[in-house]
Formats: sequence, C-alpha cells, structure tokens
Amino acid sequence: MNQRSRLSLIFLQIFIASLLFALMGRLFYLQVAAGPKYRDAALSIQSRDVVTPATRGLIVDSSGVPLALNKVGLAVTVDRTKIDKQPDKGYAVVKNLANLLGLNFADAWQRTRLCGELPKGKKAGCWTGSRFQPIPITKEADPQIALQIVERSDKFPGISATPIAIRNYPGIDGVNAAHLLGYVGPLTDYDLSGAGGRSYFRSESIGKAGLEIQYDSYLRGTPGIKTVIVDRKEAVTSTSQNTNPIPGNHLVTSIDIRLQASAEQALADAVRRAKASGHYADGGAVVVMDSSNGQILALASYPTFDPNSFETGLTVQEAQNLFAEKSGVPALNRALQGLYAPGSTFKALSVVAASDAGYSLNTTYQCPASVDVGTRTFNNFEGKAQGTISMKKAIAVSCDTIWYRIAFDEWLRDGGLKPKSSAHDYFFNTAKRFQMGEKTGVDLPSESKSRLADREWRRAWYAQNKDFYCHYVERTNKSQQTPFLIQLAKENCVDGDKVRAGDAVNFSIGQGDTVITPIKLAQMYAAIANGGTIWKPTVAKAIISNNGKVIKTFSSEALGSIGVSPSTIAFLHDALHEVTVSGTSAGAFAGFPVATAGKTGTAQVFGKNPNGRAKDDSAWYASFAPVAKPRYVAVMMVSQGGFGASTSAVGIRKIYETLFGVKGNKVDPAAELFPTGKPPVKLPKISPATRPAGEKKK
Repeated sequence: MNQRSRLSLIFLQIFIASLLFALMGRLFYLQVAAGPKYRDAALSIQSRDVVTPATRGLIVDSSGVPLALNKVGLAVTVDRTKIDKQPDKGYAVVKNLANLLGLNFADAWQRTRLCGELPKGKKAGCWTGSRFQPIPITKEADPQIALQIVERSDKFPGISATPIAIRNYPGIDGVNAAHLLGYVGPLTDYDLSGAGGRSYFRSESIGKAGLEIQYDSYLRGTPGIKTVIVDRKEAVTSTSQNTNPIPGNHLVTSIDIRLQASAEQALADAVRRAKASGHYADGGAVVVMDSSNGQILALASYPTFDPNSFETGLTVQEAQNLFAEKSGVPALNRALQGLYAPGSTFKALSVVAASDAGYSLNTTYQCPASVDVGTRTFNNFEGKAQGTISMKKAIAVSCDTIWYRIAFDEWLRDGGLKPKSSAHDYFFNTAKRFQMGEKTGVDLPSESKSRLADREWRRAWYAQNKDFYCHYVERTNKSQQTPFLIQLAKENCVDGDKVRAGDAVNFSIGQGDTVITPIKLAQMYAAIANGGTIWKPTVAKAIISNNGKVIKTFSSEALGSIGVSPSTIAFLHDALHEVTVSGTSAGAFAGFPVATAGKTGTAQVFGKNPNGRAKDDSAWYASFAPVAKPRYVAVMMVSQGGFGASTSAVGIRKIYETLFGVKGNKVDPAAELFPTGKPPVKLPKISPATRPAGEKKK
C-alpha cells in the first residue's frame, strides 16, 4: 500500500470516528442533559387540562348591597370544531337547536359566528372568543329541554349542556348602573395571546367594561386546574395535579344604591321632560360626588342598556342598537366620554379670571342686550338687557354681555391678533388651574379628555385643518357651502391659528371650541365647593377577600389646587346660592328647605340631527350643597335638552330630595340618606345574603 492510499485510509478512519463521537454526544444530550425537557413534552402530549373557572367576586355599594353577583344557570353550548365538520357546517343542527330552545334562528346562528370571520358591518351579536371554546347559545335553558339535547347526541352533534355561574346584575331598587358596572364576556384571541401582559384560560370570562374590567384582576379569582394523563384512545389513566379554584375578591364601592336609583330616575325624567317640551333630547348624564374627597356617590348615563343581556345573549338587533345613532348610542358613557360645551356653568371660572385681572366682584356692571365685538354683534341670552347690576346678580341671572366686554377688553390688552409675549391670558390660565384640559383620572375605563381651546390648542388645530379650510369649496358638498360656512372657512384659512376676538368672548361664557365631560365639570365644581382642592374622582373603596379580610383600601388623592383666594371662593358660594334664590334656577328650587348653590347652562350646539333638524341646546346644571358646609356636588347634562333651568335643575332637585330626605318643603330626618352628614366610612361586611348562588359560607 503506497503512502497516498495509507493517508486516505487514515483520514476515512478519523472521519468515521468523528461521526461516531458526534452521534454519541447527541445521544447523551437527548438522553441525559435534555431528558427532563423531552419527558415534559411527551407528558404534555398525553395530558389534558380541565379548567374550573373561579367564582367571580361581588361588586357592592358602600353599605354592602350587591350591585353585581353570580347565579347558577344552565348553558347550552356549541362546539365549532365539531359542527364545522358537518356537510352544511352545522346549519341544520343550530336551526333545530334554536327551534327547540324557542330562539330566533338568525340570532342563534350569529352567536356561533366568530367576529373575525364576518365582514365589516355584519359583526353585531358575533362570538368574540375562540372556536375552541364552547360557545353558549343560551345560559338559561330549561333543564328538561337540556336533557332532551344531551340524550339525542345523534341529532345534536357538538351540542352540550352544563351548569355554569352567570354574572348577574340584580337591579335592586331599580338600579341599572350599566355604564358604571360594565359587563363580562368571553376571551378574545388578543386576550389569549398574552399581549396585554396577563395569561388566561380559554374557559374564563373577564371584565369588558366599567368596574368589571377596571378591577378584573381582583374580581376574577384563580381557576382550578385538573391535569389528567390520557392514553392514545383519550382514556384517563391518572391525574398529575388537581388544584381547586380560588374565588375572586369582592369590590366595595362608594356608590349608594338609593342615591344611584334616584339619580337614574331623575335623569330619565329630565330627558322625557325635555322631549315633552319639543326638544330632541338624545341623551344625558348625571354625576354625584363627595366634594370633600372625590368619591363618586352616583353616576349614570342615558340611554342605557341591560348589562345582563351580555350574559344571556344579545340579539343581532340589540347589538346593533348599542352603537346606533337612532337609538342614542346606549353604549356611550356620556358621563365620562361625552364632550359638550359647558355653557354658562363656565361663568364660575370666569369670575375667578375677572378677579385675577383686577375686576372688582363687589361693584356694578352694565348688562346690555348686545355688545359689538369687531364686526360682529353678540347678544345677551334671549336678547334682554338687565341694566346696571352687581356681579352677584350677573351670575344669578346669567348675564352674557358683561363677560363679552371683560373678555374682549382683556383680549385687546393681551395684544389681540398679535399677542404680546407677556400676555396674561387670565381666562385660559384660570381654566388650566382648574385642570380643565386634563382627564379627571377616575378609576373607570375610556374617559375622554376635555378640550381647552387655548392658544396652544388652536395652533395645533390649525396645523391639522388648514388645508381643508383653504380648499373648502372643493372638499365639501353643496349642502355645506352656505355663505356663513364659506366665510368661516376663509377666516380659518387665513388666521385659524390665532385666538380671535370672537373666540375670546365665546370662551368666557363656555361656548366655542371648548368642550367638557360631565365628570370633569363635577370635579371643577367640587373644587369650588371645598375651598380649592381638586380631588381625583374614585369609585372603589376597598377590596375584600372571600373570607372577609381587607386586602386593599383606596385612598383619596388630591391632584392640586385651583389657587383661588378665600374671598373669591366666598363670593362664588354666595353668588351661586343666589342663582337658586332669585336667579335662573329659582323656580326649580322654590321652597326647597336646604340651601343649595348652582349654575344653569344652556349651551348652543352647531349642526343638524340625522332627521335634518337643527340641533337643540345642551341643558346643564352644576351644583353643590349645603351652602354653609358644602359636602355634595351634583351635575346633570341633557344633550339637546333645551334650557338648563327647566330640564336639568329640576332633575338635580329630585336628587337632593333623596339625599337630604326632603318631602314636600320639609326635611324628614328619618328619610335622610346620611344622617351624620357624610357617607359611611366603615367598610361593610359581605353577608351570606350577598354571596353568589351556590357558594357556601366558610
């Protein structure tokens, strides 16, 4: 054998030895080093998790009365993985099932459709969860009918019936509180992806709105997991783990159910009263707050919806109505999300601005029928002149022209269309001190941010809209090309980035581009009532475990001060009280035995309704009581409700009647909600009567 052949043989031997070494190393890694990993993987293929959802915690009012609890229901569910294998994709099965359950087939079929598989505009009433979850057709089935379904599995493949816990909103005292409480629903693919930072099991339900989603991590509890080992025929051979579900914790709120019922009724009555007076009145909101700490005592939005319908199953029509303008968009929480011009309720802030600018609050001013500002004439409310009156009287009768003159004069002093670098901007800066352009921070989801139309906002708005206004005729249809709108577009094209004289005077009376949420106005009036502190509104008071242990309490949080002198605060208290004695709300509060303070607001709205009718004014009333030692703030707004005095002020009186136990023109101490003069501080005990159905006392 020559030298070359010998070297080739040696190389081949080395190569084969290397392969054998690599193979032995890989075998060692798989058998020893990575053994546990692959044993777990093999076990996972042979294991099945049986998830038992935890009982959701209660939501109760400040005295322990349940606002949300659980009851036992019987669910009939559809397994999409099985009915999809039918030649007709389960159409006949669901149709027979709907007939047996007495349901509308179209609604039942829609409930089995995944939202992601439906085209846009056809998703109402669809299933927001996964196809791998049992999809409930109903959760309140008759046991006899459910038994028929289970016994006839050949006719109803993929259909099951099982007892479940149903989230229930009992509506004690007629309380709805849908926008406050929210509702629960199935997990979506987004929830299951863990993108939100939380992990869930498919069979769980979670909060979807209101307090249910805000405090879901406390309320949901921990599901029980039973892991069983199965063979290749899916027969259970053993159990590897079995943990019991841990019930969710209970949420104690600052809401008083009696006051909540009264507020909801007063709001609904106010809307009906406005409609009866010929106004469009498409909705409204009411907020009642403890001015000393920001706790929300009642909150409602109108129109509303039944939160139980999300558990029992929405029909297609119900789902569409939630967001339909013709039904008033019941899903919209107007108390937190609705944005409206505050109207004359803003004049309380204008008093502070005028005082800061050096105007005396203790002298007289002219209140003419109109004031010329540049080339435009701005009229007083209803075009009436009030003569020479005090500032206190001006607030009481809601004179506009006093504010037109003051705001116009200050605008000129600040430089007009060419503002000075040293411009005082008293009105804008006062609104900023009240944090008007910020969210309140209330512990409820989806709060809108009120809009403070100051110089910074106007520059940002102009940058976004300049092109549209400079090409207004080309960008709009004929119906929008009225002489007024065309002229307005030309002005906005030229100097839309500037605060014009009209903007300044409109701002001073709560009109123009400034808009506010009802809860923000309540927060601002609470600061006036308590002497200057801006409190963060809160609904939650405490989290209590299932065995009665206090897990967490929620403290009041001061967000700042409005920086107003005690003398100005005293003037406002006196002037706002005068509104109820001789001013715009005197009729609504005639003979009321408790001294209150308030301000009406009738805010003009530009535009047209779907029926072509011009929009009506928004009706506001912002108030606090008692005047001597303010404790409660109540704000009501009826969208397109007309006059604040005849619509919302009357509603606020009804709320105060409940709060103070007023019957006729007298206070009945036995009927007063809070005899000590303040809401309860001590946390309630969660009694057996308020425990979920089927839950045993421990």
